[in-house]
Amino acid sequence: MKWEEVRDLFPDQFVLVTVRDYIEEGDKKIVKDVAPIRGIPDEDANKEFFRTEPGNMVYHTSNESFIINIRRDPMMKVKRP
Repeated sequence: MKWEEVRDLFPDQFVLVTVRDYIEEGDKKIVKDVAPIRGIPDEDANKEFFRTEPGNMVYHTSNESFIINIRRDPMMKVKRP
């Protein structure tokens, strides 16, 4: 299902989806196809975000596009003064 269709079915709310297809452009994944699982109340979104299975995402339908920013080096060390 296209992201636009999910936005129509679940207007202005968080949705748990399975990402089925995407393309990578630089440091971004542009999601092309998803399978919606269910809507998520605002108060449960943060908890659900950290409980998702690999391949699933929590995303808000107020976003016109479904874009995931990729962190290439999450263990990067930062110098402290």
